[in-house]
Amino acid sequence: MPVEHLAIIMDGNGRWATERGLSRSDGHRAGAKQIARVVEAAREFGVKYMTVYAFSTENWKRPQDEVRVLMELIGEFSTRMLPDMMKNNVRLRTIGRTSDLPLLARTALLKAIDMTAKNDGFTLTIALSYGGRAEMIDAMNKMLSERKSDAPLTEDEFRNYLYAPDLPDPDLLIRTGGEMRISNFLLWQLSYSELYVTPVFWPDFDREDLKAALESFSSRDRRFGGLSDKK
Repeated sequence: MPVEHLAIIMDGNGRWATERGLSRSDGHRAGAKQIARVVEAAREFGVKYMTVYAFSTENWKRPQDEVRVLMELIGEFSTRMLPDMMKNNVRLRTIGRTSDLPLLARTALLKAIDMTAKNDGFTLTIALSYGGRAEMIDAMNKMLSERKSDAPLTEDEFRNYLYAPDLPDPDLLIRTGGEMRISNFLLWQLSYSELYVTPVFWPDFDREDLKAALESFSSRDRRFGGLSDKK
């Protein structure tokens, strides 16, 4: 059973840095570099879509210096990764309230999104200034302003008002760093996703760790609320 859409909560950058006597910013820099390596491995294993949780709506509460570094990394990542994304037919997208991002970061991000828009080999979606509750509130407000029908709302119709309604729901959610929660990530889309939590911090999460997660997924019995086909 292959994974078409992989979602990842990239946790543990700060703890990874602390264990090495480094700053939290160093941990975030190491984590940003790891995204490209995991994208490469995911493509190798046949994954078509990958959505990573990079910065939540709640992360704005962090110390200003840490937020500034994270915003700089977004711009640097978009610029540095662009040649590889073009070479490897990777499309970049974002979900979240990205208008909240500083101008420099947003400009670099939008350039990469525009340049890769026609790539169709793999889709990398970065959740920025994102929250699952915020997404549903934004969807409701959009629906209230646009919807003309007074017919009862269906799940399929509501989905059309989400940030990226065309993306399939994730088959598998990986959380690195060992924490046992989904942290307001893709609350609508993760309804029947399989969960995989590893104690490995995100900067250390490599090809073999991804392989282990995908192998665990392949042994799962996904019932979607029904009964098992297994005897």
